[in-house]
Amino acid sequence: MGTPAPHGTDGFWETTGAAKTFTHPIDPALLAEFVPRTARVLDYGCGYGRLTAELVGLGYGAVRGVDRSAALIARGRRAHPGLALLRWSGFPLPFAAGSFDAALLFAVLTCVPDDADQRAIVGELARLVRPGGVLYVSDVPLQDDPFNRARYERFAARFGTYGVFQTLDGGVFRHHPPPWLRGLLRAAGFAVLRECRTVVPTLDGRTAERLQLMTRREPAVAGPAPG
Repeated sequence: MGTPAPHGTDGFWETTGAAKTFTHPIDPALLAEFVPRTARVLDYGCGYGRLTAELVGLGYGAVRGVDRSAALIARGRRAHPGLALLRWSGFPLPFAAGSFDAALLFAVLTCVPDDADQRAIVGELARLVRPGGVLYVSDVPLQDDPFNRARYERFAARFGTYGVFQTLDGGVFRHHPPPWLRGLLRAAGFAVLRECRTVVPTLDGRTAERLQLMTRREPAVAGPAPG
């Protein structure tokens, strides 16, 4: 426990954000290629359990959803009373190291503007995913259209990171240079196996290019034997 609320964004996800309809679709074929139906799967940042429920519908029988928003988890429990959904606001999560064969991180980093908070999330997933297991990430890279370029420029001085911006309803989001995402994962011990780009709807009714990264948790490298 004790991870600080990134840029004070938790309030948005307990109020306005908790009523949003999430839009990042899962790719069942990509998932099935790397994650067998018998896998223990963690859906971190599960929101109201949209993808957690879809995983169960696809035949994954050991799925846990975790989110830091009490409002979103309450919504998920109302909509999907049979799902294993947990509200947990900090780190470490209440699972032993290597408890999962796979984890999903879908449109989560875009909701976490701060570098250190992103590293904390990916580092905790590295603890929880067993060596050889996979982390399936889907997030939003920097967009190249005039609307997004303008708001990146407009908010760069305020937030200190190009790509972080605030929406009219008060949400703070981040779009990423792809090398940042790859480096974040690599530093935590995940090797990128596959990259896919598609266009998806956004929370505000627009569309955006999204980047999917299927990664594998590499075994920890042993240090040199003592003298």
